[in-house]
Amino acid sequence: MIIVTGGAGFIGSNLIRELNAKGYDHILAVDNLTKGEKFQNLIDCELLDYQDKQQFLNRLIHRDYIASTIEAVFHLGACSSTTEWNGQYLMQNNYDYSKILLQYCLARQIPFIYASSASVYGGNFTFKEERCHEKPLNMYGYSKYLFDQYIRQRLSTATSQIVGLRYFNVYGPREQHKGNMASVAYHFNHQLHTQGEIQLFEGTDGYTNGEQRRDFIYVKDAVAVNLWFLENPKKIGIYNVGTGRSQTFNDVANAVLSWHGYGKIKYIPFPDHLRGHYQSFTEADLTNLRNIGYPHPFKTVEEGVTDYLNWLNSTHPTQP
Repeated sequence: MIIVTGGAGFIGSNLIRELNAKGYDHILAVDNLTKGEKFQNLIDCELLDYQDKQQFLNRLIHRDYIASTIEAVFHLGACSSTTEWNGQYLMQNNYDYSKILLQYCLARQIPFIYASSASVYGGNFTFKEERCHEKPLNMYGYSKYLFDQYIRQRLSTATSQIVGLRYFNVYGPREQHKGNMASVAYHFNHQLHTQGEIQLFEGTDGYTNGEQRRDFIYVKDAVAVNLWFLENPKKIGIYNVGTGRSQTFNDVANAVLSWHGYGKIKYIPFPDHLRGHYQSFTEADLTNLRNIGYPHPFKTVEEGVTDYLNWLNSTHPTQP
């Protein structure tokens, strides 16, 4: 059995689909379906079982699972809102929950592959997996940063696989439930459908209109990294998961406009509430990931957005 927490979510459901394609169908999906529309992400997934997060956590604490039947745990469940400032809520969901699951896996030598985030780097311009480059700008980033520090203290003594994956800006199918936290590619596509134009922020932090840069990674490429670590259980550590090249928000908007063949870009004032809490530049340093042997290339924005919009506009043509 493989356990995927956050299994009904964006990356989690894409991971389950790819695991299915590789012949894995004994999968326990764990999630919180209070936001019930997420069920749509699991309709075409083959599962052994589904459990609510709290039920799963209770069973974990009481050791109700047969550890020898668990091949690996992919821990993707978390509150992923970068605008959430309830620190107690974030620490319970992103830190305490992760520690309980980690300790369970370490005690039973179960591979543990979890989601970290590029938000741990904050406003830095060097995105390398080193403590000196990490300074989160928001509470979400801090919750991920703190768990990474907890992991680092245990890597040298661990007798089973531990892998942290620092996701940069992931976009692609099955993110429609995320609302405001969905990718800009998703929102640009919807804006074009409903308004005939795409809205981008005006310049900030020394960047001109729409020229803020992020490392945008297609979800299928992010999932491929997860699967590679599953197939290489001796590889451990914390690694960036991005393309290794930044592209502008204008690039994403133009890729959407190109796919549709119509529309324009409108620049809007940069929101005051994001000043000082916004990453205007990210670019994954992939040195460590490549050095341990990860071989696969990553799609450009133009390639990934084209594939994404082929899917999005055939399955959710007008969904907000």
